[in-house]
Amino acid sequence: MSVMHFGDNTWININSDLISEYSSIYDTYEIDDEMIEYALDKNERAHMEYNRRTKTLVVIYNVLNLSKEENHYETIPLTFIVRQNQIVTISNSQNEYIIDAIVEELEENLHWNVFNLLLHSLFVISEHYFPVIEKLNKEQQNISKLLRKKTTKNNLFALSDLEIGGMYLVSATKQNAVVLEQLKTQQAFKEFDDFEREQLEDNIIEAKQLVEMTDLHLQILRQISGTYNNVLNNNLNDTMKFLTVISILMTIPDIVTGFFGMNVQIPLTELRYGWAIILFIIALGWMGALKVIQKLMKD
Repeated sequence: MSVMHFGDNTWININSDLISEYSSIYDTYEIDDEMIEYALDKNERAHMEYNRRTKTLVVIYNVLNLSKEENHYETIPLTFIVRQNQIVTISNSQNEYIIDAIVEELEENLHWNVFNLLLHSLFVISEHYFPVIEKLNKEQQNISKLLRKKTTKNNLFALSDLEIGGMYLVSATKQNAVVLEQLKTQQAFKEFDDFEREQLEDNIIEAKQLVEMTDLHLQILRQISGTYNNVLNNNLNDTMKFLTVISILMTIPDIVTGFFGMNVQIPLTELRYGWAIILFIIALGWMGALKVIQKLMKD
């Protein structure tokens, strides 16, 4: 746990990986079981709650997990609890890099109040998405180039991983944008000064831009995936057509040789070069069948 004072305000950060959920520290800062459950659930959706009686604002915000899970990026929630002149964050090892970034900003802005710190923290979280989105766009371009050269199973799996990660990012960024919009409807917003309202508007603009970027990234991935799915289907159809033609042509020798193999008197069987005539008949049958098939395929 770390404690930082700025003006008359206090910021307490609790690392949930190091402190058990049954620790008395949570009781000390009046963090109830529901808030602890929010903080410890890595699948918790981004949302916010405001308790008018205690004037406590709880914000659950999706933070990008910089380490890939199962070959794609996911997000993990970070909990903010704002009460009077105190702000509490419940973090873990996967989103601790955000806490470090916030500390650096706060050290240069000790005049902030708790809402300034909250709003700037949300802005910092959004900023850390953009480099990763740009990195994913480059990966998508590289995979697309590789698929143009050769459609391999590994390249298709890599494309699938990008698409799955894109879905997580789109969902997370949309939830964050909704949380910021909801904040404007809460009682706490009425207490914001002009600077804090401007901070919130900057956050909303940044969050919407992030949603557009992640959504565009996912749409491109889906377009590429759909294109190569059609290419593979066409290749399969071409292969099936080729095999069908081969199987039809292979039946002609069977028919001719089967006819001459019957145990009855057959023309040409007594001739010295009858076998050559039979092969000639087979060749004519092949050529005739091939022309018929080519004409049908063109039509």
